[in-house]
Amino acid sequence: MTHLITPLEPVLREAALSIRGGRPLRGTFHAHTAKNSALYLILAALLTREPVLLRSVPKLSDVSVLLDIVRHVGATARWQGHDLYLHAPQIERCEAPYHLVSQMRASFVALGALLGRCGTARVSMPGGCAFGPRPVDRHIKALAQLGVEVREEGGDFIAVRSRPLQGRAVFEAPTVGGTQNILLASALGEGQVVIDNAALEPEVADLITMLNAMGARISGAGTSTLEVQSVPELHGVIYTPIPDRIEIGTLMLATAATRGQVTLHDVNPEHLRAVIAKLTEAGVEVAIIDQRTLHVDATGPLKAVDVTAVEYPGVPTDLQAPFGAFLATVPGVSNIVDRVYPDRFTHVGELSHTGARLELHDRTLIVSGGKLHGAAMHAADIRAGGALIVAALAAEGESRITGIQFVERGYEALPERLVRLGADIRQEAAALATGTYGD
Repeated sequence: MTHLITPLEPVLREAALSIRGGRPLRGTFHAHTAKNSALYLILAALLTREPVLLRSVPKLSDVSVLLDIVRHVGATARWQGHDLYLHAPQIERCEAPYHLVSQMRASFVALGALLGRCGTARVSMPGGCAFGPRPVDRHIKALAQLGVEVREEGGDFIAVRSRPLQGRAVFEAPTVGGTQNILLASALGEGQVVIDNAALEPEVADLITMLNAMGARISGAGTSTLEVQSVPELHGVIYTPIPDRIEIGTLMLATAATRGQVTLHDVNPEHLRAVIAKLTEAGVEVAIIDQRTLHVDATGPLKAVDVTAVEYPGVPTDLQAPFGAFLATVPGVSNIVDRVYPDRFTHVGELSHTGARLELHDRTLIVSGGKLHGAAMHAADIRAGGALIVAALAAEGESRITGIQFVERGYEALPERLVRLGADIRQEAAALATGTYGD
């Protein structure tokens, strides 16, 4: 089959990044608040009739998708700079349709928020990322344990609360979205709920902190057992999400891959203990300046290390791909395993274009580190895109990365912020000619 192109054919343009690597990152970097927290805090705003103000929310496409859902159900949402004003005096539609939910997995947690506010909810099966199955069966089982009737109809999940949520929800394995779904579903009402084997991630504790500031009664934040005493109503709040540990970790790994020196502000070092420990093991000097500041110095000799991504407080699965890109620059052999999403290796084929020596064997990525060279690569998901940028910054020569719409789902204005650290990055359009196919 050949692709026949004529001069009259329309040309579609996809944004791309051109990165000339081999330049150490140096300077200061101010982190944004956590996208993976802000999404659920936005949903929490649906539980009150009073206004909610979230401060310093990152302007990302994932946030825009969730705001479309919030507006669809009848709430108002408006920006003032990076401050986000939300108000849901009434819910007009207790459902989140496929064309919205299919864009992002996190939107499935709208089920808990709508169930909590309306007593019923209809939400489509979620979508969003390309790496492997991410089933929602744990969410459904936990809701059923609390007396919620859930049925599937035409690709939608319909949940009905015929009585106050009551009892114990036991997760077979910790799930962040599942834990947040139960918290949102049970915060309002008259029941008592215990969540066993709850996710420990800081984003869960952040949701609990905000809900409690709104008048909820939830104890056990940061532990695997959460207790919810439902309350009749919640009030408005002004709240700032936690720092984005994934954005910060990606910048730490980019600094290490380029052998640079960067001071990172607006961070929470406690959320990054496992990342700091693993980078330190590799020879990177990470200094905790204070409770909001880290300094990363990767100018000394580095060595290969093994990395296993697990639930918090371990190395996050969202940093597994960026870790692989960094270790591809380090002499020696490293082994990378992802216990959370064992098939999360969509970046491997693209990363190999840089000369990275990678072998995927029995769900273990074996990385033989060395020099990388510029290459054309395509990002298939958010963190794969972060990994390809890390590799391109370290590689000698020019790289071109397409699929950056995925990067924009999780990193706000990342190219511009990297340029301020000395990176050579240009954003451009990649021409994709359309046409007919012939023999």
